[in-house]
Amino acid sequence: MWTKRFRSRRRSRRQSAPKGLRARAEWRVRGERWSSQVEVEWKALHRVCTDLPSRSRLTRLVTRLSSNDRGAQESALAELELATLLFRAGFRIRFLPESQARTADLECTLGLTRLFVEVTALVGSPRRPRQRPIWRARRTHDQEYDAGCHELLERLLARTSQKARQLVDYCAPVLLGITVPPQDRRSEWAEKPCDLKQLAGTITLLLTRLRQVSAVLLSLWGVEPSPAQSGVRLANVHMVERSRHQAAYPRVRLLVLNPAAGAPLSDRQVEALKGLL
Repeated sequence: MWTKRFRSRRRSRRQSAPKGLRARAEWRVRGERWSSQVEVEWKALHRVCTDLPSRSRLTRLVTRLSSNDRGAQESALAELELATLLFRAGFRIRFLPESQARTADLECTLGLTRLFVEVTALVGSPRRPRQRPIWRARRTHDQEYDAGCHELLERLLARTSQKARQLVDYCAPVLLGITVPPQDRRSEWAEKPCDLKQLAGTITLLLTRLRQVSAVLLSLWGVEPSPAQSGVRLANVHMVERSRHQAAYPRVRLLVLNPAAGAPLSDRQVEALKGLL
């Protein structure tokens, strides 16, 4: 079932993909992973996750990967990627059943500790010509201010707040995984430089008001890091940045710990999450 549906989807992506996207190295590598590596990861998770809810969720992921909705595709791919990384980091993985109650996606155990994981993908929308509001223009006093990075930061903050409202009932540590996949060149932040320290600092300030979220793991594929404007390093932020030639991996991964979390991650969980960056 998997191979037949997957090969059919692979042909349709090659026929419908814009030439400009296929010419980019990261999309070529990601296309290969879409055809072979994803199948390997799915089968590995299917072997280790033997409970019925996990098997049902994995079957649903195949359906979402085969759909024509890019948001659903990227969300399913992000869920598979993060589940595979957590399993390789030593966590025991269990997919939670989908329901209308908006629960987390994964339940992970490491030793005697438990961690819930919510996964989401942030797909950029096409850039629209519009006049900048007056209040936003006053904030652009710095000549190096980048509108694309600002759009990405606003979307990340909005998505973090939205997901946090769904996770208020959890008493155990909660990890929010957000993936920013490679973007169409027409999207708001495609190939735009972004100050990662400013991004991490702003997310940290937001997390202090969201005590139910223990940490945020960002996987940034379609982001171009800009030179740091400050030498200050945040103790709660762990970052790995790769060159653009390592297109099989996200350009940047950030782990932002919440200093005001109601249920903070244990030291062992933090070390395991730092290892998968």
